[in-house]
Amino acid sequence: MDPQQLGFTPQRPVGWLAPLLLLSTGLRTLLAVLFGAYLDKRELQNALDGDWFDHSQTADGEIWLDYVADLGDGFDATYSVAYLMAQPSIEVDGASLPRGRLLLMGGDQVYPLASGDGYESRMKGPYRAALPEPPVDSPQPTLFALPGNHDWYDGLTAFIRLFARRRDGHIGGWRTEQRRSYFAVKLPANWWLFAIDEQFGAYIDDPQLGYFEEAARHVGHDDRVILMTPSPKWVKSVDKPEEYDAIDYFIRKTLDPTGASTRVLVSGDLHHYARYSDPERELITCGGGGAYLLGTQQLPKELVVPQPDTLTRSRSASKPYAFRSSYPDAASSKRMAWGVFGRVVKRNPGFATMLGIIHVLTMLAMAGAAAGNAGIVQRLFSIPLTVMLVLILAGSVAFAQPPKADRPKHARHWVAGLLHAFAHIGLAAGGTWLWLQLPFHDWTWPGPLVVAAVLYGPVIGFLATQLTALYLLIASTVDVNVNELYAGQGIEDAKSFLRMHIAADGTLTIHPIGIDKICRKWTPDPHGAPDVSWLHPRDPLVPHRIEAPIEVR
Repeated sequence: MDPQQLGFTPQRPVGWLAPLLLLSTGLRTLLAVLFGAYLDKRELQNALDGDWFDHSQTADGEIWLDYVADLGDGFDATYSVAYLMAQPSIEVDGASLPRGRLLLMGGDQVYPLASGDGYESRMKGPYRAALPEPPVDSPQPTLFALPGNHDWYDGLTAFIRLFARRRDGHIGGWRTEQRRSYFAVKLPANWWLFAIDEQFGAYIDDPQLGYFEEAARHVGHDDRVILMTPSPKWVKSVDKPEEYDAIDYFIRKTLDPTGASTRVLVSGDLHHYARYSDPERELITCGGGGAYLLGTQQLPKELVVPQPDTLTRSRSASKPYAFRSSYPDAASSKRMAWGVFGRVVKRNPGFATMLGIIHVLTMLAMAGAAAGNAGIVQRLFSIPLTVMLVLILAGSVAFAQPPKADRPKHARHWVAGLLHAFAHIGLAAGGTWLWLQLPFHDWTWPGPLVVAAVLYGPVIGFLATQLTALYLLIASTVDVNVNELYAGQGIEDAKSFLRMHIAADGTLTIHPIGIDKICRKWTPDPHGAPDVSWLHPRDPLVPHRIEAPIEVR
């Protein structure tokens, strides 16, 4: 796979515990929280075309749609999903499912940060390689994309340039139509698709509401709606009841007055598949487009939406939604969690190096304090023990991400963070005791520093990483650092997307597609037809249904 021939450089999966990435992503997130309102380009989009899109007229009165989210990570996982969606059809459990006329991207089209180069290498390039040109024997499919939080870190600059800049825009064989970061699409058989851009706040901007109010004037009393959101706020509202308020407001104020029924809510952001439902609505999370797998064992067995604890007085009536299915299931997720001991070191060597450096400096500070006779040169190159202890305590507590004091489950984050810190301090004390039993500490300075860096550092770095892995495994049982438990492993398998079909009689059938094993070895096809994928899997990709098809009428 020569980048000169492909036109992009295939990327390795993001190492989410890499020190520099942790720092840069943390700073970007902080800046987005503090100054996101100043970077918000949604109100400026009011100057762009405000048309909704009509895809309701098809030859046979029906349409196929594909939905994928959280896709712009490592090449192998991203391209495995893109390859399957680009084929004219896929065979799933004995049924042939045609390629979607619409490709809906549900957010986080690039990781870790939005940029032109990032989109080119991690999303646009792989999708262009999967479907280089429009299909020869079928209509050209259309791509619509909704931004996620990672698309937002540059204020949507790169996102708008890629997805909403030109009327003749395209990504490989998919054409792009949208002019804004949100969109409304009329579908066959009295179905509509609404996709709202709601990020970094509990409000939807006024120009966006005006856009959807205009589109809603064309929605009929008996129509049905699929609502795309950037994040499954119905799940996140369990801990933060106000998270669902903006979605509830949109449904109450924009969709309900039309008389239409909002039958499906779909989102990515959480990197797995999960479905909750009641007789009137399906709540689906499908974030398996390429990013690391997130486990499902922490998902509640029932959701109440909206949460009764929300402070919104005019909210919709709260309803229970039963858990139906997840991929992977809870038992498989728990088994995968145990892989943290091996995968964290393999996926994040920089993280192990950082811990090794911290422990070497802490050991030298402890050894100096215990000996009490360090020379002037040694003192110049030593960091006071108090500084190292404060660094370990502050870093461990910050890693546990304690919420505000008025939030539920606040104390468990502090307790977990402090216990993690004390465990590292205990490991450092044990390492110091062992160091003092060896002859190296009596050598002339800087001999001890050299030996500590060359011999002690790699060993203690590995042990400290295993200690952190143990912490992640234990903390996840009380819903602390669950994301980090899986992000640190970077599991590329168990990917998912949705293939949906609206029949002429108005029945919406949702096929949740799972891929147990992605492909990691590809065979080039330089002489294929213009609309044939450039790379084919050396070992066949085997899609399967995650659960039985979901029918919505």
